[in-house]
Amino acid sequence: MEKIKSKKLSLLVYDFDGVMTDNKVYVDQHGNEMVQVSRADGLGISEIRKLGIRQMILSTETNTVVSARAKKLDLFCIQGVDNKAQALTEYCNVHQISLSHVAYVGNDINDLEVMKLVGTTFCPENAHASLKEISQFILNSKGGEGVAREILDFIEKLITRK
Repeated sequence: MEKIKSKKLSLLVYDFDGVMTDNKVYVDQHGNEMVQVSRADGLGISEIRKLGIRQMILSTETNTVVSARAKKLDLFCIQGVDNKAQALTEYCNVHQISLSHVAYVGNDINDLEVMKLVGTTFCPENAHASLKEISQFILNSKGGEGVAREILDFIEKLITRK
């Protein structure tokens, strides 16, 4: 198993659609959108928080379902951004976090540039081929099927190996 580049992981950043969801949207006759998420991710995020690792959602999606899920999980959320790399760089500058101490979980081409900036990269099993090429870790989980929960297991294995 490859090691995380940085010995210190300060921030774990999740894309939303395709990472916390199965990348599908359900639309009712009134135009309301809903997505499916995994409760296992809620547990994973809670346990990762206990390890002292800050987490957040960074999404281009503007729908309020993203902020509603972030609120439920008690995660900071930046959404509706066109340039994820710029948004994450600004966030890290404000919070004095080295990008080398950031892990990013993405699934599609709009995550490529931001993933090139950070110290550690993950993607779900069903991510776009271009992300699989650059990700250090391709997870066994598909988007929306426990990605954060699997990352918790991964982090715990690294901790016990030290």
